[in-house]
Amino acid sequence: MFPNTAVLRRAETADGPRKKTPQNSEWCLEWSYQLYCPCSASLFFCELVGAHIYAKATFIIFIIVTTVLASIFISFFIVGPVVVILPDTSVFNRTSLSITNYTGFRLHTLEDNLLPSYTVDYTTGAMMSFATVFAVMFNGCTGIMAGSNMSGDLKNPSYSIPRGTLAAVLITFITYNMLSVMAAWSCDRRLLQRDYSFLGDINIWPPLVTVGIYSSTMSAAMSNLIGASRILYALSKDNLFGGVLALARKTSRSGNPWASVLVSWLLVQVVLFAGKLNTIAGIVTIFFLLVYAAVNLACLALEWASAPNFRPSFRCFTWHTCTLGILGCLIMMFLISAIYAFASIAFMLLLLMLIHYLGPISNWGYISQALIFHQVRKYLLMLDVRKDHVKFWRPQVLLMVANPRSCTGLMTFINDLKKSGLYVLGHVKLGLLDGLPSDPLQSRYDSWLSLVDHLNIKAFVNLTLADSVRHGVQNLLFITGFGGMRPNTIVLGFYDDCTPQDHLQGKILMSTGHGLDAVSPSKEPGEQRPPFFSIVRGAEELKDLQKEEYVSVIADAVKMGKNVTLARYFNQFNREEVLGSGRKIGGQQSMTGPFVDVWPLNLLRPDSCGYVDICSLFLLQLACVLQETRAWKQARLRLFLCVEAGCSLQEEEETKLRVMLKELRISAQVQMVAWDQVVALHWQRQGGREGGNLVESAQNEERMEREEKTEEENGIQTFPNNAVQLTDEYICAVNSLIHRHGAPKPAVRFLYLPRPPADTNRYSAYLHQVDLLSRDLGPTLLIHGVTPVVTTDL
Repeated sequence: MFPNTAVLRRAETADGPRKKTPQNSEWCLEWSYQLYCPCSASLFFCELVGAHIYAKATFIIFIIVTTVLASIFISFFIVGPVVVILPDTSVFNRTSLSITNYTGFRLHTLEDNLLPSYTVDYTTGAMMSFATVFAVMFNGCTGIMAGSNMSGDLKNPSYSIPRGTLAAVLITFITYNMLSVMAAWSCDRRLLQRDYSFLGDINIWPPLVTVGIYSSTMSAAMSNLIGASRILYALSKDNLFGGVLALARKTSRSGNPWASVLVSWLLVQVVLFAGKLNTIAGIVTIFFLLVYAAVNLACLALEWASAPNFRPSFRCFTWHTCTLGILGCLIMMFLISAIYAFASIAFMLLLLMLIHYLGPISNWGYISQALIFHQVRKYLLMLDVRKDHVKFWRPQVLLMVANPRSCTGLMTFINDLKKSGLYVLGHVKLGLLDGLPSDPLQSRYDSWLSLVDHLNIKAFVNLTLADSVRHGVQNLLFITGFGGMRPNTIVLGFYDDCTPQDHLQGKILMSTGHGLDAVSPSKEPGEQRPPFFSIVRGAEELKDLQKEEYVSVIADAVKMGKNVTLARYFNQFNREEVLGSGRKIGGQQSMTGPFVDVWPLNLLRPDSCGYVDICSLFLLQLACVLQETRAWKQARLRLFLCVEAGCSLQEEEETKLRVMLKELRISAQVQMVAWDQVVALHWQRQGGREGGNLVESAQNEERMEREEKTEEENGIQTFPNNAVQLTDEYICAVNSLIHRHGAPKPAVRFLYLPRPPADTNRYSAYLHQVDLLSRDLGPTLLIHGVTPVVTTDL
């Protein structure tokens, strides 16, 4: 390696010792300054002119350096043994001349130099070690990355960079090792330790080495300066740091980034004020090692992500070599200086944070997405549905959305209800693919995903094209999810005559893609624009589905083993207002948190005798899940039990339910609701309400459920008979009962949703009954659960 210090040498006759020109600090400083100024000016001029001048200058320097190297190798064989006078230094406080020998190729000289023997640096007086020597010498190997830094100026970067880099590594490795072996074979150890410019002392023409030193120094300075300026220009052009680097974006008419060159050159001058090249070399080495570690890390990430387009042409590439490269770079960084290593890593992390928060959204591709995909696929395969257990049940929700403009309140509420489970927004677009030039849904995903970001919810989006809403919902229930991550609960908006409201009017969403919306394509990633969704349905416009089809969707979901939830009046739900009631006010915790009311009895089947069935427990589980989320921690559950005076069955069920709540560790405020007058309306329709009739009806209910269970075990899917005819008077009385027990006003109510009738002709009557039951109750969830969700087994 060429030494960093350039000092004029003068050789006397061959029979005398080779002496050095007398020197002192003032003379060296003045002489170095006179050489530095023209060199720095010429370097700056070459960079300003452009990369083509750099290429021509580099070729000339390559010829000079090759000539000097050839003279050095020839000198090892031609020059005989000589006595070399070591340079004067004030470190050792010696007045007499110090001499040592160049022995030529001698076996004993090689044996003496094989083992390490670090000593004091004669220029600084500091004790040398492997790490300090490595830090200085490593700078001679950093030129191999010059091609990568100039990728923007190369005609064919994918071809030139790998071949040029590998060729540079190979030539550098061979040259440095040959120089090391020849120097150790022919130079006394004292000469190597006390004279860093010994190659000039033993050369056939000493000034030639000085020429080589300056030429190689100019080449390294030019490559680093042009590389740094191009990187700075790329950062400014991509706007990664906002407007901080706007000045560096200026270029000449030919496209040369002269502003970046000027900034880089000024920064170099500032660094040179340190005055100690060995100190600067250590810091530069640490940053270069960090860059190499980052390159290895990027290659390792691509290899682990199994990206199909990552096909390295280097045949010896494996993830093992990347790992060794990362570990080697990190170890050497901390060996050189632990403080500088920590500081450089912290600086890199700071830059990453700035890019993450200040940088624009881009379409470059993110390695993190490839790694996440690889890991998610692996763990999805490990998520075996055969190992599902009720103890680990969680809601996995498919929310059907007709128009997002009118459903933002429901979307945010279901996001709280999912409890870290799967959450999918589903939408059915009516139409057929026949006759269309392309899939019309692909151009809608960007708006949907932008809405997900705008609402700050954690949801997937799944759109489908079908000839009817019912068939579209069936498709989504069949295909949504992967492996063990499939929706177990479907949420539908309620079918009523309410006019939908546009909650996105005047809203601006952030686009994250390029041209995904065909109607309003995004020219730039990160562009702000109104969401592309159809306008909300007017009061006089027809709906996309009829009542019978809506109930058929509910029946289909139950047949497919999905829990069904109907959401009503969530256009009145204001999440900030509701959750604000339980937050701190004036430093004091408010005691009036939001209430969540649960009515676990099937109110449309008053002859049912049980509170503790699958649907009731599912109702209670969802309410408890909502309370356990961070935003709803202050919510208070209120459980309402409808009882009749003197009914022993109801008392037994009440006791059973309280025991169940205790075993499940569910904290709820249980309230008894006397509904004798309400249920009397139903028994009057049936022809009496004696106690025996109630017991007999309950027994009939149990018998009917046993028959249904037997038929299901035999593989026959049935529905409850629903032979009982309910009057509007009774249902309105139940609705009034719920109203009367709604103080303070709850944030949301959970009601029991009965199964749809088996007779499709009664679908309209079924929907009418559910409509009367939940009318004017505020945000309400009508829930029908079909899967067990709680257990007390350990």
